[in-house]
Amino acid sequence: MKSNPIARMTFGGALVAAFVGGLVFASGLDLTRFGYAQSSTRTSSSVAPIVPPAVADLNIAFSSIAERVTPAVVSIHSERTQRQETQQQQPPRRGQPRSLEDFFGQFDREQQQPRDASGSGFIVSQDGYILTNNHVVAGFDRVEVTLTDRRTFPARVIGRDETTDVAVLKIDERGLPYSSLGDDTGTKIGEWVVAIGNPLGLDFTVTAGIVSAKGRGNNDVRINGSNWAITDFIQTDAAINPGNSGGPLVNIRGEVIGINTAIASQTGYYSGYGFAIPITLAKEVLDDFIEHGRIRRAVLGVSIVNAQAEDAAVAGLKNVTGVLVQPFTDENPNSPARRAGIEPGDVIVKADGKTADRVSTLQRIIRSHEPGETVEIEAWRYGSKKTFNVRLGEANDSTTRVASNTRSRNNNDVPNPGTSTEKLGITVEAISDAQAREAQLTDDHRGLRVVDIDPNGPSRQRLAPNDVLVAVVNPQPRRTLRTAQDLQQVLATVKEGSYLSLMVYNLGFEQTRIVNVKIGK
Repeated sequence: MKSNPIARMTFGGALVAAFVGGLVFASGLDLTRFGYAQSSTRTSSSVAPIVPPAVADLNIAFSSIAERVTPAVVSIHSERTQRQETQQQQPPRRGQPRSLEDFFGQFDREQQQPRDASGSGFIVSQDGYILTNNHVVAGFDRVEVTLTDRRTFPARVIGRDETTDVAVLKIDERGLPYSSLGDDTGTKIGEWVVAIGNPLGLDFTVTAGIVSAKGRGNNDVRINGSNWAITDFIQTDAAINPGNSGGPLVNIRGEVIGINTAIASQTGYYSGYGFAIPITLAKEVLDDFIEHGRIRRAVLGVSIVNAQAEDAAVAGLKNVTGVLVQPFTDENPNSPARRAGIEPGDVIVKADGKTADRVSTLQRIIRSHEPGETVEIEAWRYGSKKTFNVRLGEANDSTTRVASNTRSRNNNDVPNPGTSTEKLGITVEAISDAQAREAQLTDDHRGLRVVDIDPNGPSRQRLAPNDVLVAVVNPQPRRTLRTAQDLQQVLATVKEGSYLSLMVYNLGFEQTRIVNVKIGK
């Protein structure tokens, strides 16, 4: 059969049309690109680069920030004119680890403390109020401030707050350039920020980066010896080095959103991460010192840590969230939380109707209130939901606690024979009368000392050597532990896969906490 010429032409035309149409369609989707076989006679250097407008705008923004904010940044030099000496080593503050030698006497020594220090700060009012870090000026009796125009002024310390590491200074001068304070609560992870300060003796240095994280806690940032410090840090990869402390962290609009405070580094120098105190927290400290001459901080009066998987499971929560309430201390026997009915082992999940998923979140909610106000607290207690109305108290001074945020650990391991408890993966021994007297243990802190931990057992990362198991809190009723047999009797009633809630006292840190351990591997 002969083929039809017209049909062949029609079919061929369709193929060509389809091919051309495919190329056009593909190029529209950027799936293929048109090119030319001949080489270009131009060199690449003669072609002007195409800069996206957004990048050009960002370049202008950075330079504008430097020009606008740097004049308000100051260099701070602190000096100590008197040498501090002591005839006897002072006992550690609560929350600081004690070495085993502390139990066997103290030694005469001279305190080795720096005679001077340098840091940064920034002016927040035209009449000379300055924000900086507490650790930049703490312990020094002479503070000088140098401006970008090289003028130097003596500075008065208006107030220092150890729990936030914020200090307020004042110089006697007017008409000063000052910083615009922003709102860190609206700052998002990934946003550009600029750090300005005096690192490594290089005055008024500007570095840029992004907000890497928010709400970092005390396990991530350690700026002082207080385990009760308020920690709600902004993390950034803008380069921060020694000397940057107290300088501003600025957003792309030129507003200060934080005070540069600490770095995460094994060498003491910048290695990728820095931390800043949120400006909303620093501003509260500033306002209190200026208006009242002291910190007026609302306190819940409870020690807390971030809830772990075991804590959430014991509380009856489906997700790992909230904060675990720790035992109340003798320092605050009538705390607002205790009066309201909150107990150790409770997991707080909401405050004032807002989610409290971690320590920093709860602290932020509480500090938004005034002392004397009532806040509704929602918590879970061993499978039951509880609601408490807590009338907030007021911190007595700068070291009064809002909420503890440290799960204490002491890694001093003193090998001793003891009784092995396979279900917990630990070896314990009863504390003798002589040991109790040597360590100055009260009856409330007497129990079973942990002498060894199975690295593959359920107690790994939950307990530590020299922890003292004081009591079993749950399953109820509560049972005091004095002998290894007391613990074995409790474990005999607990099934594999269930949880045991322990009251634990740490010999090194002198702190009591609640520890939840899942039985079995």
